Amino acid sequence: MTPVGPRSGPAGATALSPRWRAEAELFGPAPVIFASLGGPRHVVETANSAFFALVGSGRAETGVPIAELIPDLARQGLLTRLGEVYRTGIPHRARDSRLIPGEREGAHGRFFDLTCEPRRSAMGRIDGVVLIAVDTTAYRDTQLLAAEQRALLEQIVREAPLQEILGGMAKAIEDLSPEMIVSVLLTDPDQRRLLHGAAPGLPAFYNAAIDGIRIAEGVGACGTAAYRRAPVFTADIATDPLWEDYRAVAKRAGLAACWSTPVLGTGGRLLGTFAMYHRTPRTPTPKDLALGSAFTRIAALAIERHESLAAGRAARERENAAREDLAFVLDASTAIAREQHYADSLRRLARLTVPELAPLCAVYVMEGGRCTRIAFAAESPADEDLLTASRWYDEADRAVAGVIASGTTETGLLGSFPGAEPGGRGTGYMCVPLTARGCTFGVLALLGVDRDPDSHVVALAEELAGRAALNADNARQFTYRVRLAQDLQAGLLPPQLPHVPGAALAASYHPAGEGLDVGGDFYDVFPLPGDRWAVMIGDVCGHGAVAATTTGMVRHTARAVARLVEDPVSVVAAINDALEEHTAGQDLFVSLVYGELRRVPSGLAVSLMRAGHVPPLVRRADRSVERLVPPGMLLGIGCESVGSPARVELRPGDSLVLVTDGITEARSPQGEQFGEGRLTDALTTFPAAAPGAVTLLESVTTAVTAFTDDTSRDDQAALVVTAV
Repeated sequence: MTPVGPRSGPAGATALSPRWRAEAELFGPAPVIFASLGGPRHVVETANSAFFALVGSGRAETGVPIAELIPDLARQGLLTRLGEVYRTGIPHRARDSRLIPGEREGAHGRFFDLTCEPRRSAMGRIDGVVLIAVDTTAYRDTQLLAAEQRALLEQIVREAPLQEILGGMAKAIEDLSPEMIVSVLLTDPDQRRLLHGAAPGLPAFYNAAIDGIRIAEGVGACGTAAYRRAPVFTADIATDPLWEDYRAVAKRAGLAACWSTPVLGTGGRLLGTFAMYHRTPRTPTPKDLALGSAFTRIAALAIERHESLAAGRAARERENAAREDLAFVLDASTAIAREQHYADSLRRLARLTVPELAPLCAVYVMEGGRCTRIAFAAESPADEDLLTASRWYDEADRAVAGVIASGTTETGLLGSFPGAEPGGRGTGYMCVPLTARGCTFGVLALLGVDRDPDSHVVALAEELAGRAALNADNARQFTYRVRLAQDLQAGLLPPQLPHVPGAALAASYHPAGEGLDVGGDFYDVFPLPGDRWAVMIGDVCGHGAVAATTTGMVRHTARAVARLVEDPVSVVAAINDALEEHTAGQDLFVSLVYGELRRVPSGLAVSLMRAGHVPPLVRRADRSVERLVPPGMLLGIGCESVGSPARVELRPGDSLVLVTDGITEARSPQGEQFGEGRLTDALTTFPAAAPGAVTLLESVTTAVTAFTDDTSRDDQAALVVTAV
């Protein structure tokens, strides 16, 4: 230890009082700095070893003014304070005063709690100043370190961007150790390279040079530390073989030393590296190692938190994307399902895929052994011209044919795809089979897509194509059934009404719903011997094949029997007998109005049989309406008597109106029946002049359509005969 007594000094130096000599002995071995300064020049008369260690440069001598030992004290204001204490006798105390104590390592400045007290002689005269300084640099650095750590942890908790956290961490370390430069590198997803994370103190060209370095032995300090999973200390970059490939750029950046530590996460997973650079060759101090260890842990926490948040966001994005995909598929398939016809459903499919799945789309189907394009869509009308470009049309057809043959999705390139210049639309195609009931009947061709479509897009296209194929197949079956029902129904009605002398005829038939089933309503007009004409309207209960065969049997029986007899009662009785034989054991019946017309000088003589049907109406030329209700039960229910006929004469302008119960029992959206009253009103909404058969029929059908809002739930048939 440096002696507390003076080695040499100027003549007349005052000896220390017992009190200050005791203080000097007390502080001798302590980290507290002590110096007893004499006279107005503040000559160092005695001091402990901590004082001389602070001065440095081997200048441990007494009898020298403190200003000569530490020349910078005048500039820092300490000599002024010492002079004030010497002159006034008032002690001076200060906390966390920053001083640059001398020429030594770390002479960038330290912090002290200072005490300057006057020293008095035995006579009470001030003869010097006692300087006591407690080095608070470590304590202050510890506080700053804790504060920076808290700030960084708060940033992590509030989910600040990773670059902001790492940049703040680097800045905090550089503030605590100004001679240090910090860099953080992050591993790439493949764990093969290190990417730039944060290095605010390094030049941009250096960050660019090391961005993406390999994780391997011998690749600088950082690449090697990441490879070894252990710290790597390079005391002199100029001579370390690890820096062979990066020595020049490090020299250009003014870097001479580097200590790199791997940043490891949970389970030892490599997250990146934490590096501290110096501009002079050196090895790390315990303080450096402590700083590196503390901030490496924070870096690991920040990176893992960032990855967790990124994974959560990615999961939410995938969930949202899946939800959007599901909504798209559901909305699209619902829209396609609304199309009741085969071709319309496929056209809707093409329109819905653009631009969600591709900029161009075409739909192909097999028809008559040939592959035919049935629909197409493009982002703009101008793009539609591309779909007919002969340069690639044959190429696309070959791809489509292959998919129809294999029943599997195919992707590839269209070598001569229009508009495929660099930077333009993609040159790829994706052909997805349209398969229903185990049979591939068409292809959804998405054109202008990426060269390698994302598997997500492929799956979405296949899901939509599968649903669309089933809907299209159902629409095709629906179309077929409607056409079949229409053809069958047409066979049960007269192809056209005949010309009846002295009469004008009009008739209509409207099937219920979409016309999928053959209805039971029918009408017929045919000639009989003796210048007579038969008129008939009826309703077979039910729909479908049974109703169709029963309707046909009733019409053919009536046509066959009426030519052999001249009595309407006999015709209806024959129909009843045929029905009972035809429907034995079945709950089946028929309502019917059968009549015969004969021309007479005054007009038309009509004889009518009614079998449980809606009563016939006679609309007179004077707008009055008569309701004919001859007795008669339903046919086919086992009754032996079929009733008796009603006879009426139609003068010119009078009309016979026959309808089925589909008209009188038609209901409004509120559930109210149309009824015979509204039917009568429809027949009388004309001026006194007698309307023709066609006008009356149109009045009835228009009134029913308006009343029901065109939502008929039953077949509707009407027949009007007007005497002329």
